[in-house]
Amino acid sequence: FIILMSYDKITVVINTFNSEDKIHQCLNSIPSETRIIVIENSNNSSFKKKLEKNYSNVQCILTGDNLGYAKGNNLGLSKVTSKFALVLNPDAILENNTIDQFLITAKNFTDFSIIGPAKQNEHIDFDDNKEKSQVFQVDKLKGFALFLNLEKFKNIGFFDENFFIYLEEIDLCKRLKNNNKKIYLDKKVIVHHIGGSSHNEKINFEMELSRNWHWMWSLFYFNRKHHGYIYALGSVSKKFLSSLVKIFLYSLIFNSHKKQIYLQRFSGLFNSIVGNKSWYRPKINNN
Repeated sequence: FIILMSYDKITVVINTFNSEDKIHQCLNSIPSETRIIVIENSNNSSFKKKLEKNYSNVQCILTGDNLGYAKGNNLGLSKVTSKFALVLNPDAILENNTIDQFLITAKNFTDFSIIGPAKQNEHIDFDDNKEKSQVFQVDKLKGFALFLNLEKFKNIGFFDENFFIYLEEIDLCKRLKNNNKKIYLDKKVIVHHIGGSSHNEKINFEMELSRNWHWMWSLFYFNRKHHGYIYALGSVSKKFLSSLVKIFLYSLIFNSHKKQIYLQRFSGLFNSIVGNKSWYRPKINNN
């Protein structure tokens, strides 16, 4: 039999930054009846025009600045008027029944805050031998595809905008669990995630520098927020010293590529330790 799905109950939010080469696969995998809000972290008006011309269900909002994952997705979520939202990475691809299965699970587990998918590429994100149930509770989910029950976030908020990238979805899950909210993973929901491919290849190295800076910044900030300053300092001390040693070693052998990476790691950690905001932005012209 055929189940008629209420696609008006869901809005897809996609946060993009130089993702022109990847986003079309993502958009084409989403049912055309589903409203999509794309938050493009630039002033790229031609990108906006192309998307809205080619996809009648897409609204593209240009931020004029690179807001990052947390703030960009929060902007998109603030525009959602439906009951549910699917926060999706631009390099994620849905199966034909992904949205349908999300909605079926939402109907069967009405107490959920977030439902996460199984991930199919190199591996599956769950252990079949451990969990026999199709749908089961978890403490955290990866941020490439998060199905949100928006009413559950009224007193909690969405992503912490102090994060630029990394650990913001883990932070959100932890806050939800601290407030006795339920997070589920559904084995029948499949989302293919390319991973690390949301950007054009030309800007890979600059993005690598940015990733290293922000991973270190976010790691200390997350631990300080949830466990205190002393715990956070202890958790990153080895990484801090390792960065200094490797900066010195790569300077000696004139490996500027590796030296720059570890300078970024050191800088990200140092800025987070001294309480500076997550200020680093990729040096890319997106006008």
